[in-house]
Amino acid sequence: MQRRNVPLMKAWMKALLKTWAGALALAALLSPIAAGAQSSENGVSTFLNNLFAPKSGTPQQQAAPGPGGAPPWSGEDGASGHPLMTASAIREAAANFNNCVAGMWTDAARRGISQESFQKFTAGLSPDLRIMDLMDSQPEFTKAIWDYLDILVNDNRMAKGREILAKYKREFDAVEKAYGVDRYIIASIWGIESNYSTQIGDRSVLNSTATLACIGRRQKYFKDEFLVALEILHRGDLTPEQLRGSWAGAFGPTQFMPTAFKRYAVDADGDGRRDVVDNPYDLIASTANNLKKDGWQSGATWGYEIVIPKGFNFMLADRSKVMTLAQWDHLGVKRAGGKPYPNPNDKAYLLAPAGAEAPGFLMLQNFRVIMKYNPAEAYALAIGHFADRLRGGAPFIQPWPRQERVLSRAERLELQQLLAQRGFYKGTPDGQFGGETRNALRSFQASIGAPADGFASADVLERLRGR
Repeated sequence: MQRRNVPLMKAWMKALLKTWAGALALAALLSPIAAGAQSSENGVSTFLNNLFAPKSGTPQQQAAPGPGGAPPWSGEDGASGHPLMTASAIREAAANFNNCVAGMWTDAARRGISQESFQKFTAGLSPDLRIMDLMDSQPEFTKAIWDYLDILVNDNRMAKGREILAKYKREFDAVEKAYGVDRYIIASIWGIESNYSTQIGDRSVLNSTATLACIGRRQKYFKDEFLVALEILHRGDLTPEQLRGSWAGAFGPTQFMPTAFKRYAVDADGDGRRDVVDNPYDLIASTANNLKKDGWQSGATWGYEIVIPKGFNFMLADRSKVMTLAQWDHLGVKRAGGKPYPNPNDKAYLLAPAGAEAPGFLMLQNFRVIMKYNPAEAYALAIGHFADRLRGGAPFIQPWPRQERVLSRAERLELQQLLAQRGFYKGTPDGQFGGETRNALRSFQASIGAPADGFASADVLERLRGR
């Protein structure tokens, strides 16, 4: 929730309203994404960081405005506390930026990049220090999963998706036959990542990755991304004008990182270029190739909405607890709507994203594949559900607990601290909820006789405060 700017609106008022809503949703739902996944820090997750980056400092602290008149760097230490994200370390690295870029020539030459190309494409690069704020932002506000789904799976996006599926039916037919990947999943990723090529991002991928390769806490990773971006330009697959995207270097309608492009991009129409930006055939085929190589199972779905029975043991709601659909059925986990499972021997894990009083889901292999694209369950759920809706499927059957108030980051931090004080949580409180926090919550809930669903509700926090 990958691989990530979320859809920027064409008009200012729409942008203001939608960016606010989208960011609130993502803050609660997208865990920190490790760069290296296909949608690492791009698309929807990048947008979150853009909106909730640290506030600018005083005019004396600020650097010059970023590229294209973007907001300047705050001049402040990064929120991660990493030594390379201190203001002094950032300034020191920025002062050495030109030497850092020049020093990568030897590595570029080993990759077959000519000196002419290296000089041509690196000329004029300058550090975009605003990225340091975006990289280390600490979102404060949160929104619930149902609001997140409302934002990303809506009537306008579905209408546009159906237009895309009809317009490029020939390409989708050929790609589905060649790769065995469901066209609706590809169309869903295209729609959610860039609102069908209308909101891709406008930062120079080469400049962004060069900045991150020379400054900040992810230099080793982004050095590879920078060098691969140079390979793409040297080979002629894309032009510098096309290679524009998010602050973290993701580009194109389905948001490829440069290294993911190198692994997965294909020349579907045989014109000698792998153009995943302006060539729909290459775009569709490359996205399908990505999913196929990540383990997509042809003819299978991503998962099923299920009804969680009363008294269910939520310790089984864990990604590592995999059983066949028949075994889940035996435990009382029935498919919503009463339909049987088509393939009872398929293996799945149970996801309960909003606790006991909300829809649950049995997630199959293809859901894990979507999570390789962007390792956030909320993102993958949105992709799968949007694909089903494009196919003609109905909304989720069960209602979400819309009356629940999702905790702010400060409250999540307090909850972890209280769990730690009572011996349930062994990690370092940071306000970010992962499996360790959910397991600690389940243990606490079980100790007070509540459904141990691991859902961080305001009621759970109040009960912790009152112990």
